[in-house]
Amino acid sequence: MTGRRRRRTGRTGTGRRAGVPPKVVALGGGHGLAASLAALRRITGDLTAVVTVADDGGSSGRLRTEMGVLPPGDLRKALAALCGDDEWGRTWAKVVQHRFVSGGDLHGHAVGNLLIVALWEQLNDEVAALEWVGRLLGAHGRVLPMSAVPLDLHAIVRGHDPADPDAVSTVRGQATVALTPGEVQEVQLVPADPPAVPEAVQAVLDADWVVLGPGSWFSSVIPHLLVPELADALMTTRARRVLTLNLAPQPGETEGFSPQRHLEVLGRHAPKLTIDVVLADEAAVPDRSSLEEAAERLGATVELAPVAAPDGPRHDPESLAAAYDRIFRMRGRIGPWR
Repeated sequence: MTGRRRRRTGRTGTGRRAGVPPKVVALGGGHGLAASLAALRRITGDLTAVVTVADDGGSSGRLRTEMGVLPPGDLRKALAALCGDDEWGRTWAKVVQHRFVSGGDLHGHAVGNLLIVALWEQLNDEVAALEWVGRLLGAHGRVLPMSAVPLDLHAIVRGHDPADPDAVSTVRGQATVALTPGEVQEVQLVPADPPAVPEAVQAVLDADWVVLGPGSWFSSVIPHLLVPELADALMTTRARRVLTLNLAPQPGETEGFSPQRHLEVLGRHAPKLTIDVVLADEAAVPDRSSLEEAAERLGATVELAPVAAPDGPRHDPESLAAAYDRIFRMRGRIGPWR
């Protein structure tokens, strides 16, 4: 030994300086992704949402059909979730989520959907337009579509026809898949090998943490694994991966699913993907050992935490933020940032 002290660099295992917020990418769609974003924006300022673009129902479906654009609804929900808790953020979140009620063509359209589509037409650039909306809202992070082309979701379903419970059929359309009776066996995207948005791929590759879920399992979570470039990035990134489970099975799409069943179907769709941590609400896991066995097959450990809101089946942003914060600190290669 030379007796010389090793100089402290103030850096963590990944080379990030202590005190620097982690780069986090959250993938999903709809209300599930919005819940995750509302939590994550409380613990990092370096946050990117990557959003599914297969919605074909409601206002989004109408705009997609009429204008030939990406469905804006899940992108809008993500932007609203990134709004701050100050007066500006609360006001703009309400405005973009506001839906018109009328007897005419505007009925059911969300203001934010129309704003996003208008900027797409003005700029002819989906990513730049979403950045402009984010700046207007004061969003705490950025929102990206997972693909630059509208996608259709097809599901292979057993027992879609209650009169023939053993028959296997194809159900088409995200809105239909989300509510389908029967048991979903597999989901596919059309086109089968859609191009990923380059910025989304790069965000995953540059991340410290990637969060997948919660959300509609077959129509919002698994589709990310069916975009080849995005799936490759998820498998090769040096980021740690967190899979956040839903609080309860979704009627129709995952009716009767146990927490471990969610992991099994995800593994079938992406057999090469490994997960580091599975996060679940402690009250939603009746059989912890079975969940741990299923998680271990994905390379993951299980983190149970009280993340449900006391007033209903939804995630509480503060509780979910505390769970993410604890996971990032205790299970990652990066050190404290606050």
